[in-house]
Amino acid sequence: MSNIEKFLNDEQDPKAVEKVIGKLNDLLTNGEEIIYLAVQKKPAVNLLPDSIAISNKRIFYCEPGNLGLTMNFKDISWKNIKEVSFKEEFFGAKFVCVPQHGENIITDYIPKVQARKLHQAANEQLEQYKELLRQQQLEANRATASTVNIPAASAEEILVAKNLHQMEN
Repeated sequence: MSNIEKFLNDEQDPKAVEKVIGKLNDLLTNGEEIIYLAVQKKPAVNLLPDSIAISNKRIFYCEPGNLGLTMNFKDISWKNIKEVSFKEEFFGAKFVCVPQHGENIITDYIPKVQARKLHQAANEQLEQYKELLRQQQLEANRATASTVNIPAASAEEILVAKNLHQMEN
């Protein structure tokens, strides 16, 4: 239970968190870790909430299926995300992920505190990814930059230039 406690700080549903984290851990790649997990909280009946997890490599959308017997996962790596945003509403907030290509992914009824932290975590990861890309581009530019060779003037060219200079004076 201790590995899910860090995902229960903002009133996430403990059963949903336990179920999602258990399955997500099997999907993580080498060096990948879950940073934040938000759990949908619908205003009336909240039996099968959707969840959104932020890792250092991607965003996971987790939707229960078959009356909670299965879990559908969709993940998007940071390189395929243009931006993320959220909009606070009366019942929670809408979290919006804008991919580089395709339709926006919108999840509603995310509790406001969770939506803010989800947005913060996603933006931090997106910024880190963009900075990594920028560093890689700088290194690539340095590697392809060629040195400019200026050929040394021959003795004859120096004499001609000297003579021209003397004739002008």
